Amino acid sequence: MKTETKARAGTGMSEGPDPAAEVKTALAGFLKEIKGFQDEVKTKFQQQDERLTMLHTKSTFAGRPALSAAASEEAPHQKAFAAYLRSGDDDALRGLSLEGKALNTAVAAEGGYLVDPQTSDTIRGVLKATASIRQIANVVNVEASSFDVLVDHSEMGSGWASETAALTETATPQIDRISIPLHELAAMPKASQRLLDDSAFDIETWLANRIADKFARSEAAAFVAGDGVDKPKGFLTHTKVANGVWAWGSLGYVATGADGDFAAVNASDAIVDLVYALNAEYRANASFVMNSKTAGAVRKMKDADGRFLWSDGLQAGEPARLMGYPVLIAEDMPDIASGTTAIAFGDFGAGYTIAERPDLRVLRDPFSAKPHVLFYASKRVGGDVSDFAAIKLLKFATS
Repeated sequence: MKTETKARAGTGMSEGPDPAAEVKTALAGFLKEIKGFQDEVKTKFQQQDERLTMLHTKSTFAGRPALSAAASEEAPHQKAFAAYLRSGDDDALRGLSLEGKALNTAVAAEGGYLVDPQTSDTIRGVLKATASIRQIANVVNVEASSFDVLVDHSEMGSGWASETAALTETATPQIDRISIPLHELAAMPKASQRLLDDSAFDIETWLANRIADKFARSEAAAFVAGDGVDKPKGFLTHTKVANGVWAWGSLGYVATGADGDFAAVNASDAIVDLVYALNAEYRANASFVMNSKTAGAVRKMKDADGRFLWSDGLQAGEPARLMGYPVLIAEDMPDIASGTTAIAFGDFGAGYTIAERPDLRVLRDPFSAKPHVLFYASKRVGGDVSDFAAIKLLKFATS
């Protein structure tokens, strides 16, 4: 090194900057700038994260339920319906956009608004959960004032044809029309205005439960024994004849052989006779219908080998079975007594049709029962036998 320096001095040239040192210095400065930029970005991310955490904490402790932080599509409808029930304020109902919703401002002139989706679903769920013919009948939704069922209960004629002989005209099938009118089912619970003013009172749930209970009991009774006057016509209201002389328009029955009871000997034979009185095409989807008292008597029956005819469901929610067929416990069926038809057996999906409009209307009336507020709820429903061959009855009589 000293030799190199001396040689440069001997030439009269001054010593210049070292290129390697310059590159090293520049690289160190560049790396320092990058580190500073990284630290700045990291600091900004930390500040942003702290700000988001602060906003989340503020919203959490603002006294609102956790679920209210997320926007709900149905919340405006529920809020508007609750406001209408509590105070009669229908401004929110009129201003809502109701695409695909159950609320409908178009029916205001008809005396009410349709129930919001959540309440309406609650009511339908309770109706299906009750012990009603609705569970096994054919249920259809209609928009008209009645529902017509077309039934072909006759056979089309046929005959053997040869290659050259003329084919004669065969019998023409007959089509019957059964019209099921829709009737208005109504409930009118009431609540005091003070109770409605209490924000802790769940008005929607209360209204749904009260209406569902009223509608469920009224429907169940009408589908069994309704007279058809301003209500559905129950299947037990139709004319009953001995199954041996059965004709369309009536329900056939099998007698137990004892007045007001099962026969003293071979009591279970009446159940077997009832099952096989129904044609084979209906037995595949058939069910027994009886009330609890009748079920208590039937489940004690045994066959000739000492085996019980009745068997309980093996899984939760599975119905009990009698001779392998499901049993519906409907408390509106009559008790075992002289001449009553306390047990029905048949394919109710084919034999009984329930027609209803899918909407439920509610009218708030704060004037008629001051200081209480009345809520008039109504729906349209009808029911009738749609196939008289699909249902058979067990009559507790000698013949």
